[in-house]
Amino acid sequence: MALSVADLEARFNDPLLLDSGAPLVHDAQQLFDTAMAHLERGDIRAARRDEAGNWHAVAWVKRAILLGFRIGRVAEMSAQAPFSFMDKHTYPPREFRLEHGVRIVPGGSTVRRGAYLAPNVVCMPPMYINVGAHVGRGTMVDSHALVGSCAQIGERVHLSAAAQIGGVLEPINASPVVIEDDVIVGGNCGVYEGTVVRSRAVLGAGVILSRGTPVSDLGKDTVHRATGDHPLIIPEGAVVVPGARRVSSAFGEAQGLSLQTPVIVKYRDDKTDAATALEAWLR
Repeated sequence: MALSVADLEARFNDPLLLDSGAPLVHDAQQLFDTAMAHLERGDIRAARRDEAGNWHAVAWVKRAILLGFRIGRVAEMSAQAPFSFMDKHTYPPREFRLEHGVRIVPGGSTVRRGAYLAPNVVCMPPMYINVGAHVGRGTMVDSHALVGSCAQIGERVHLSAAAQIGGVLEPINASPVVIEDDVIVGGNCGVYEGTVVRSRAVLGAGVILSRGTPVSDLGKDTVHRATGDHPLIIPEGAVVVPGARRVSSAFGEAQGLSLQTPVIVKYRDDKTDAATALEAWLR
């Protein structure tokens, strides 16, 4: 009998599934395969947004992903010479069919098993999407971009060339990396653990964000930071560019040093919308 999502959640709420000292349950492979199928259909996600708009990791889904590493054995996954690939047999590249409605342009891209790509997602070569990632409808993942494990990408997002969206698989309760709907992520950006980019924000080329990054907001005369259990949040519609802040110590001043600091220079307006408009016909 097929396992429902509720069945899976009940089974994966047992932390002993990942205890290397405990014997594997007899149906571990079935549990894992079923969870991967639900992930790839978008029935379950590695992170969820609550009614207040806060994002939380879904621990039992992460346990399902980690189970694949426990039961996996290293196997050859070579496509053809001269390339050779060795990985856990539980995590081959995901296969797509026309009915999925996803465009994967030829040229060396890979989507790992257990990732969800909605219809009308476009993947430009070469790019990589890791297990547990969720990519919303109409999003473009451009050349050399990375979507890390369990990263949550919204609808109509543009991840520009060489953008890096970090993954958070362990610890299982760690804050997810989230890019909400209609966000533009510029080339060579990096968005890492403990960062949520709210809808319609624009990250200029080269912006680096992580949990430890303070972001100065010129429009609101404040600094956005991660605090306690709360991630760094880039506000809705914020336009962020690379910046710098002066080092105030005597040595830093003497050496003329400054530290990298992203800066919110304004909030999205008609001029920003015109400059960042996505051509629907490309999708």
